[in-house]
Amino acid sequence: MSQRTIIPFGPQHPVLPEPIHLDLVVEDETVVEAVPSIGFIHRGLEKLVEKKDFQEFVYVAERICGICSFIHGMTYCHGVEQLMKIEVPARANFLRTVWSELSRIHSHLLWLGLTADAFGFESLFMHSWRLREKVLDIIEATTGGRVIFGSCKVGGVRRDIEDSELRAIAAKLIDYSKEYKELGDVFLNDLTVKRRLCGVGTLTGPDALQLGAVGPMLRASGVPLDMRLLKYAAYGDIDFTPVTATEGDSYARCKVRIGEIFQSVDIIRQCAEKIPTGAIETKVTGFPEGEFYARTEQPRGEVIYYLKANGTKNLERMRVRTPTFANIPAMLKVMPGLQVADVPVIVLTIDPCISCTER
Repeated sequence: MSQRTIIPFGPQHPVLPEPIHLDLVVEDETVVEAVPSIGFIHRGLEKLVEKKDFQEFVYVAERICGICSFIHGMTYCHGVEQLMKIEVPARANFLRTVWSELSRIHSHLLWLGLTADAFGFESLFMHSWRLREKVLDIIEATTGGRVIFGSCKVGGVRRDIEDSELRAIAAKLIDYSKEYKELGDVFLNDLTVKRRLCGVGTLTGPDALQLGAVGPMLRASGVPLDMRLLKYAAYGDIDFTPVTATEGDSYARCKVRIGEIFQSVDIIRQCAEKIPTGAIETKVTGFPEGEFYARTEQPRGEVIYYLKANGTKNLERMRVRTPTFANIPAMLKVMPGLQVADVPVIVLTIDPCISCTER
């Protein structure tokens, strides 16, 4: 009979960029159980609503996560706008959609690079991040920042993009799609990559729903659930269908993210063609009051902001449920029966952001 051993995985692991901590119960090289430890980098950001007024807090929300920063800020602003019944100008909603999709492209390219690094393909890692740099250059040119955009505000956006520049960005991204396809072909067709991803960490659709999985983790199991279908920002004016796969394994999650890169390019193209003229912000007067749940789709999946206001400049309560937190139960579900060497790949397939999770 094999003897069980507990192997500590993290919180600082050479393979992973995130300080996640798991206790792996193993028999020989086979994982029997994985027990997470949450709270290693808790920052207490939700408490700051008592010190920062509701407009200043946009900057705090953007810093919950560097990779998803814009959508964090936009989700918070959307919640406050619903509380205050502020109508955001149509042009501002289109600009928010463009920056959201640029965030999705650069996040997925970052994820592809880290995944390649996890199973030893350094050149593929560098190639993924080289393509990501081009997207960051576009973000920097339109917002002034590369990680924290600082362009979203309650009532609209702080910066505009000229129509001609927006069309040029769309054309540039379509041109980059040739390189995205070459990169995607390696991940989806290379024999060595497929051996590390195919059949590893399979999650069925019913299990994904029962465990509350979100984003590519859920859609790779065949469930076409995407918060962009709620038609916030300008998504009500955009034609798109959630990217899904049916295998439910690590390969399927990779396939969904690659598909979403091309989908985001097409959404930005549609925005460039359909964006209306007009103002980019609405003047904000008064203070928020009431309760609201704001739900949007980050690159990692659905994020929920619960806001409670009492008619003063400071919110009474702000609670965030991030996609990584939602995907941890599904990640733990698929680990038993895997080899220890597959654990880093499984952790990466949920695209973890522990700073998001612990705040």
